[in-house]
Amino acid sequence: MLDRLLDISTNFGVDTLLLLPVLIALEAVLSADNAIALAAIAQGLESETMQRRALNLGLVVAFVLRMGLILTAGWVLQFWQFEVMGAAYLLWLVFKHFTAKTQDDGEAHGHEPRFANLWQAIPVIAFTDLAFSLDSVTTALALSKDVVVILLGGTIGIITLRFMAGLFIRWLEEFEHLEDAGFITVAFVGIRLLVRVIDPTLVPPEWVMVLVIALVFTWGFSKRTALATDEAAHLEQGKVPTIAELEAQDSAPVEASSSQEDPAPAFPLKD
Repeated sequence: MLDRLLDISTNFGVDTLLLLPVLIALEAVLSADNAIALAAIAQGLESETMQRRALNLGLVVAFVLRMGLILTAGWVLQFWQFEVMGAAYLLWLVFKHFTAKTQDDGEAHGHEPRFANLWQAIPVIAFTDLAFSLDSVTTALALSKDVVVILLGGTIGIITLRFMAGLFIRWLEEFEHLEDAGFITVAFVGIRLLVRVIDPTLVPPEWVMVLVIALVFTWGFSKRTALATDEAAHLEQGKVPTIAELEAQDSAPVEASSSQEDPAPAFPLKD
């Protein structure tokens, strides 16, 4: 009995050393589109404090859902309906993003909160990650049948996702095309899930997905917003205002400028 336990422990150690880094790297690369989708969702809250709380609490719920999906993957993935629902949900997010953007372009330009409170954003974040997990868990199971290794990879993936989403929230304010690039890759993931349901042999290999994500995000980071450009210009001049300060300056009413000449003294000066 002891020899059998030692053999299992040894095999687990070898599998972990060989497969865990691969799963973690795959999670990090393929989570870029997931992270930007979650960042865009959290950005629908009005304050940075609420955005951080939504990501923290939403990803805690997402962690529980993802672990449950991994543990029941052998049963869940037998039903193609789950993958269709996940694909439909992701494509609905993409449709909602681009239709809302079209309405914003047609009306007054501005960023208004999409959620009235924190608790509206948390389930959206959690279920968005779950929809993405249908793809990542399937990929992980193709690499390893060891549930413990996949659970470890998923746990580290959630932690990585939290930090990446925090970065993307800041970058979304700095790069004009980044949010659109993220949702384009979200559409790719949704289409990929649908293709897997129709015919798994038509699903492109992982390196194709990684290359597509890299190309789309290259475009996403290609152009800074006007506010980020102004901030960089002030940085070169030695003054470092934040983007929030620049937004406040743009929204402040313009006051009539006084003459460049010195104002007349209130009282006449005596010789």
